Amino acid sequence: MTDRQTLAPDAATIEALARDAIARLPDVFRAHLGDVILCVEDLAEDDVLAELGIDDPFELTGIYAGRPIGDKSVSDFATLPDRIHLYRRALLDEWIETGVSLEALVTHVLIHEVGHHFGLSDADMHALEQAAG
Repeated sequence: MTDRQTLAPDAATIEALARDAIARLPDVFRAHLGDVILCVEDLAEDDVLAELGIDDPFELTGIYAGRPIGDKSVSDFATLPDRIHLYRRALLDEWIETGVSLEALVTHVLIHEVGHHFGLSDADMHALEQAAG
């Protein structure tokens, strides 16, 4: 983004920020993210919101869809690939409300979802975020 930005950051910009955050993760984590699909969408689908009991789509900035690495088995078959969904409009709304930089916000949400992929605790996610900072 530039100082002269006049339009809201698009999905490609959000994805680039997320990929930059992934690139800053320690090698031990990056090595296990190659098969995880990163999706940037405007807002979560209604069925996702209903499953989570969320009424306002602007309350969900990201979600991990898949099984944590520690729960996977070689006998698993015909499963969908793991995905990290980032929701652009919800992220932009939080960005405006909090004043946190968009890069920091996207990094925070991405690392939280990566943490779910690895089955990490909140404390572990915080440490990972510090390492990627």
